[in-house]
Amino acid sequence: MKLKPYYLLLLLVLASCGGAKTITDIESASIKEVISAHKAATPDFKTLAGRVQLVYETDEKLQSITVSLRMEKDKSIWIKASVLGITIAKVLITPTSVSYYETIGGTYFEGDFALLGEWIGTPINFQQAQNMLLGQSIFTLNPSEYKTELFQNKFKIQPKQQPQNFIHSLFLNPENFKIASETLSQPKEDRLLSIRYGDYQKIEGQYYPSTILIDTSEKGSKTKIEMNFKKIDVNVDVSFPFDIPQGYEEIQLN
Repeated sequence: MKLKPYYLLLLLVLASCGGAKTITDIESASIKEVISAHKAATPDFKTLAGRVQLVYETDEKLQSITVSLRMEKDKSIWIKASVLGITIAKVLITPTSVSYYETIGGTYFEGDFALLGEWIGTPINFQQAQNMLLGQSIFTLNPSEYKTELFQNKFKIQPKQQPQNFIHSLFLNPENFKIASETLSQPKEDRLLSIRYGDYQKIEGQYYPSTILIDTSEKGSKTKIEMNFKKIDVNVDVSFPFDIPQGYEEIQLN
């Protein structure tokens, strides 16, 4: 098969990317090859520290905050939100729990992932939250259950048979096998989750998001989250200070 100039150039880019898993024929790449390359693109690190400018918009409010993000891979995600240098909230997420407190209203939460689901606008667990922050699929991709095709110079991946009331699709960038966008729709619940990624930044030979845009809607209620990563450091010393101040009132979820 004669490769088009675009694909020939793409192969040269892939061959020069440290840590990237190459595919020798982009046009005829199998779903197994594409999924394997996507998994191989998962950043390999022990700890991460980043600074993020976050814009959070719902039907009721629009807020721009500065976020300090710390991670110990597969173990902890720690977030401190600040406005004008003043801490307004802290979050600690582990594989089994979510803890949170905010200083303005003097409230806190300790429990499961229900609160995180309310913030994002759709149910989500620890592994899915971590994958979302790293540009990896929020769902496990099984080659026997998915198919792929080239669409607008990207790998389009979707289930061979969409489960009833559950529509999932994602697009991968061929140059690094990271996610360009991922969509989950549940029409009966009138629920939609859309995640889009801007350019990726290369740090110590691995790719991390620069921008993440999250749009969710459920029964007419919409949430938009824009995350712009200003700085990311990997394999640095991190701590996860989290102590709920005395006198705070516990949040009760319905």
